[in-house]
Amino acid sequence: MAANPPGQVGFQNKNRVAILAELDKEKRRLIQSQSMNNPGASIPLSRPAVKEFRDQAEQQHIAAQQKAALQHAHAHSSGFFITQDSSFGNLILPVLPRLDPE
Repeated sequence: MAANPPGQVGFQNKNRVAILAELDKEKRRLIQSQSMNNPGASIPLSRPAVKEFRDQAEQQHIAAQQKAALQHAHAHSSGFFITQDSSFGNLILPVLPRLDPE
């Protein structure tokens, strides 16, 4: 393994510092230009925001499925059903009507 001459090591370190400074300056410029284009907006979507969007879309899809299942059950059955989250993945649950005591 060949050793670098002392002058070259210093040059490489100065070069790295210059590159890092330039990258930092560019990063700040991009953040500033983005905040000027979208006032009040934060840095681009982070992972949690994307995950929240996906979860919200999934909840809307489940709600639509529940509504369709409930409409189908009411149309094709004489029983009563409610929408309820189930640990078994059921979208609707049958409910027995209460009988009035005589």
